[in-house]
Amino acid sequence: MAPEKESVKVVASNRKARHKYAIGDTFEAGLELRGAEVKSLREGQCSIDESYARPLGSEIYIFGMHVPPYKQATVDRPDPMRRRKVLMHRREIDKLSALCSQRGYTLVPLKVYFKAGWAKVVIGLARAKKIGDKREKKLEEQRKKETASEMERRKRR
Repeated sequence: MAPEKESVKVVASNRKARHKYAIGDTFEAGLELRGAEVKSLREGQCSIDESYARPLGSEIYIFGMHVPPYKQATVDRPDPMRRRKVLMHRREIDKLSALCSQRGYTLVPLKVYFKAGWAKVVIGLARAKKIGDKREKKLEEQRKKETASEMERRKRR
């Protein structure tokens, strides 16, 4: 029998983060959810655009992640903007805590998804881009686009 592929259902992705920050390492972690938050996530209701993660004590929490309450839930409706605990190995937490204490580094959630039924989050170790970096990247993309179009134009002749 062939092994089954792990199904991954992406709930939310933070595309702005790749524009605002220079992402270094990425880490996959579990996400601690309460009650009907899981059902709300399964419906694809989540926003991580303005969220960030940071170490608090000996744990890492995500702040600013909005998970709206599940409509059919009657009991235990947690606050949609509450901080959510990130589930990682102790070694990874210690490593990220040490890196975040350095000046200029922050933890940014990049993607929330379900993997084999478990809620997961990809956290990136990020450093803010300078305005010049963004301009250079834009110019480089424009140059690549122009050369590709020029190659296509010459290819047609």
